Amino acid sequence: MKKTRIPQTQFSRNLLKKTLAGLPGPILGVDEVGRGCLAGPVVAGAVIFSDQKIPKGLTDSKLLSENRREEFFPQIMEAHYCGLGVASVEEIDRINILQASFLAMRRAIADLETKMVGARVGYVLVDGHMEIPGCTHPQGAVIKGDLRVPMIAAASIIAKVYRDRMMKGMDATYPHYGFGQHKGYASPVHRDAIRKHGPCFEHRQSFSGVKEFLGLGSVVRRPCGTKIPPGQLSLMEEA
Repeated sequence: MKKTRIPQTQFSRNLLKKTLAGLPGPILGVDEVGRGCLAGPVVAGAVIFSDQKIPKGLTDSKLLSENRREEFFPQIMEAHYCGLGVASVEEIDRINILQASFLAMRRAIADLETKMVGARVGYVLVDGHMEIPGCTHPQGAVIKGDLRVPMIAAASIIAKVYRDRMMKGMDATYPHYGFGQHKGYASPVHRDAIRKHGPCFEHRQSFSGVKEFLGLGSVVRRPCGTKIPPGQLSLMEEA
């Protein structure tokens, strides 16, 4: 199968549009959020626009306010084929953050495919410069894809909203860390809380900024077989 070259420069929007039009459809966009966090899972979203009606204003989730992302979330989830995938903190520590990100992406694609009746993914576009190992579909990587490809932008939005909601839920269990505020990222407030209280079970114990403080408090390294919370199993099974 001939490999399609995806234009990579930010000045090639017309060429990118032409290239996308020549790809076998439907085209799926996939992106992940949470790679740089000190706590919480990495989450991936996958989106296919089923009717070509792209919501206006779609862009990289990082450039949108939390309220705007929440507004987009139901529009994307209800009107299009969508999937979500999660790689847990335990998996991040076991296989490293890059491989866990790929794992979450494969799970997001698999989750989307369960909702496609009588159809098959034609092509996968992934944000960044690396393709997804183990993906069974033709694929291409697009640098700054969350800014340039609507499907990838939509995937980044649903992944971001879903993960933020997870982190807000963790905030109730671990109120000392401010997860609802910084969502697990390495903010000064978060780093200070780790230094003061030590890591909790939702911290990535292989990460710098966490592993140095594993001896504080009563938190010890978790066993690899930690139970997955109810309701997340379908998002955490390998494709």
